[in-house]
Amino acid sequence: MAVVHSVCVSQKKGERKTPVARVVLTADHGIEGDAHAGSGRQVSLLSLDALTRMRQKLATINPGDFAENFNVEGLETLPIALGRRIRLGATVVLEVTAIGKTCHDAGCAIKKAVGTCVMPREGVFARVVVGGEVVPGDAVAVE
Repeated sequence: MAVVHSVCVSQKKGERKTPVARVVLTADHGIEGDAHAGSGRQVSLLSLDALTRMRQKLATINPGDFAENFNVEGLETLPIALGRRIRLGATVVLEVTAIGKTCHDAGCAIKKAVGTCVMPREGVFARVVVGGEVVPGDAVAVE
C-alpha cells in the first residue's frame, strides 16, 4: 500500500519546499498557501524511493528539496499514467496531468551538485479534482 510520507509547501516558485504537518487542497487550485497553487502544475508528487536514491548521491537532500508537495512511499508501484486519478487520504482526488517536467535552463542546485535530478523523469504533476486535508500517513491509491 502506498502512503504519504511527507507534505511540503513553499511561498515562492523556484525554491525548496518545507515539510509541514498538514495541507489543505482546494479543487482546481492546489494547496492553500503554496506557490504552485493556481498554476498548470497545481501539485507534485515524488516517490520516497527516488528521494532515497538521490540522498545516496547527496546526503543532505530532504523532503521538499525538489519542490515536490508530496513524498509518497510506494508511489513507484502504482499504475500511474496521464489522466489517472490518485486518491490521497479520505477525500482528496488528483488527476495526473504530467509525468516529468523540463528542467530549468541552468538546472536546479541539486543537478548542479550531483549531475542529475529526478523531477524531469519521475515527478508526477496533477490538478486537484476534489479538495480536502492531507497529512503524513494518509493512504494513496490510484482509481
